[in-house]
Amino acid sequence: MSTQPTVAFIGAGNMARAIIGGLLDNGYPATQIWATGTRPEKLADLAAKGLHTGTDNNAAAAAADILILAVKPQIMKQVCEPLRATVEAKRPLILSLAAGIACDSLDLWLGNGNAVVRCMPNTPSQVQTGASGLFANARVSELQKQQTRQLMSHVGLALWVEREELIHAVTAVSGSGPAYYFLFMEAMISAGEKLGLDRDTAAALTLQTALGAARMASASDLTPAQLRQAVTSPKGTTEQAILAFQHAGLDTLVDDAMQACASRSRELAELLRD
Repeated sequence: MSTQPTVAFIGAGNMARAIIGGLLDNGYPATQIWATGTRPEKLADLAAKGLHTGTDNNAAAAAADILILAVKPQIMKQVCEPLRATVEAKRPLILSLAAGIACDSLDLWLGNGNAVVRCMPNTPSQVQTGASGLFANARVSELQKQQTRQLMSHVGLALWVEREELIHAVTAVSGSGPAYYFLFMEAMISAGEKLGLDRDTAAALTLQTALGAARMASASDLTPAQLRQAVTSPKGTTEQAILAFQHAGLDTLVDDAMQACASRSRELAELLRD
């Protein structure tokens, strides 16, 4: 028998499938994974890989050591409440991927007394380069923390935060962060076209540059500021671009944007609180 915990996904959308794909790619036994959804035909590809699939959320919860809630925040309460009796009987670790739903609300909807982890993943998890922030309530054991981090590390970086409030900061940095980089890429591609490059060339150079910069920053012992300084020669071409960004107030703009993101995360959390 496998020593791996049985993992059950309630909801099999893109994020759930990203995690499932990471688990399978890293040798996690398919027979230890359950996935449920409202439409069986949408689960056929997962069933073909050896997963347990179906539409019965309670059956999946009854089998789970780790129950992953991967549904939209707006329907989380109506999904959780019918699972209450099953969760109270089995007491799996609850791992929520939903933005804005507090641990206390999840615990209440599932019957109280549950070990609950909130996870804020991001879309690069779909290509196993995600960044996830994790928060555990007081009932989560050290073993369950280890299992959670190991689980999420299959799709990228997974880091714990000490206070639930910090999940809003995680949302602003990494949860929404990929969109910031996509926006910057859009702007660079358009600027490259204005300088005379065709769009395909501008796009290819932009994307490869972004990939290379991220890899360099990840692999280097130097900080991003030090790496920037190393390629910014006095009175050189790069310096002129950097000065233009700084004169336009890039630091302030980024700070304002991320503060707005975190503020909206808090607002949504209040709206979704039971």
